[in-house]
Amino acid sequence: MSNALHAADTLVSPDVPSRPRPFRAPAPVPHSEPLGFFGFLKTASRNPIEIWGTRAFKEPYIVGSWLGVPNIVVNDPKAVRHLLVDNAKNYVMQPLRQRILRPLLRDGLLTAEGQLWRRTRKAIAPIFTPRHIAGFTEPMAARSQKAQERLSGMAGQTVDISHETTLLTFDILQATLFSDDIASEPDAFARSTSDFLGSMGRVDPLDLLGAPDFLPRFRRMRGRKSMNYFRQLIAETIEKRKRQLDRDPDGAPPDLLTLLLKADGLSRDEIEDNIITFIGAGHETTARSLAWTFYLLSQAPDERRMVEEEIDRVVPTLDHPSQYLDALPRTRAVFEESMRLYPPAPSLNRTALQADQFNDLTIPAGSTVLIMPWLIHRHEMLWDRPDHFIPDRFMPGNRDALDRYQYLPFGVGPRICIGASFALQEAVIALAVLMRDLRFDYDGRNQPNVVQRITVQPENGLPMKISRR
Repeated sequence: MSNALHAADTLVSPDVPSRPRPFRAPAPVPHSEPLGFFGFLKTASRNPIEIWGTRAFKEPYIVGSWLGVPNIVVNDPKAVRHLLVDNAKNYVMQPLRQRILRPLLRDGLLTAEGQLWRRTRKAIAPIFTPRHIAGFTEPMAARSQKAQERLSGMAGQTVDISHETTLLTFDILQATLFSDDIASEPDAFARSTSDFLGSMGRVDPLDLLGAPDFLPRFRRMRGRKSMNYFRQLIAETIEKRKRQLDRDPDGAPPDLLTLLLKADGLSRDEIEDNIITFIGAGHETTARSLAWTFYLLSQAPDERRMVEEEIDRVVPTLDHPSQYLDALPRTRAVFEESMRLYPPAPSLNRTALQADQFNDLTIPAGSTVLIMPWLIHRHEMLWDRPDHFIPDRFMPGNRDALDRYQYLPFGVGPRICIGASFALQEAVIALAVLMRDLRFDYDGRNQPNVVQRITVQPENGLPMKISRR
């Protein structure tokens, strides 16, 4: 396996002085002894990222089984490329993943397969071209500025920054992909989103045991009210836009909603499923990563100072927010390091259709193949001080030393996140706008408890005290 980043981690920009010891980011402690059947069932149901033992962070592969099905954990970047790129047609979505996500997203882009997935991806792709994304940067900056002004009025108070970033990314999503046509009170929406994705995305013991779908998953029943709220909201949004298109086919905004309604072959239900997918995946993941970034910077004052200095020095010289991503490398680096430590999609699991071989790794047909960014991003064979917050890993020069397949915040291969560039642009703009005038300091008594739902998130939020710079 590649050790390229061990060298990269020791590189420091010439103008950067020696710094304090980097912050060790909180995470569940890997267990040293096997959990056993019932221990595994209990732990995986409570918090799936707690199932991993020390071997998972040290070895290129781990081969085991669950209920008679081979389970293979793959941490080697070269093997990841083979599985998800070179031989991707041999690997389909793993059934457990689908049992958890399909009740939420149904036939959305994240859970669709085969011809439906190809048709949907083709329909959505035009909205995420570089030209379109550049056009989104002004509303991204305007909505970030609106959030900055609102939070400035709360200086001295403590807020849950994960809730605040959810409000912001929803506001940006409304402005860019739906042209403000989703009518909802933002605070109620943010809380419903958290309830919806948190409860509906939980692993239930019946999922782990492969029980039939008709048996109720009690852990997810609490999310049904919020799911009904989402479905009703989206149905109203679709009908409103359809009426607009009927009146004036050329007058509707060329956003995601219009593209879906005009796409060939997508049913009314499939359109609804994809809108919900983008509300969930399109803003929840970025919101969580932004919140973790503010937390990590609050625990690393020297890193925060360098980001603030970069923003203060560079932003006033820029003509347009579309320039932020390239002009603010350190701001981008802290966000990328945040996604390494707390990957927005912690698992990319597949099932092998046919037997496969990669070097000395044998993969029988029907095997579950577990490709876990949570493990790969903290793997001792790939990263120096893998549990520490070291944004220099992603600074120009150092970033190039990374193996393409050891850093997977947006997945990789044919099913790589279609909105990856959108999310990076959005995050850097939001950080630049908020941090230019505000500072956020962690105000919790203890370190946050890290849990896996659909995303990696703080179990009880991230209380942060706001101050003006």
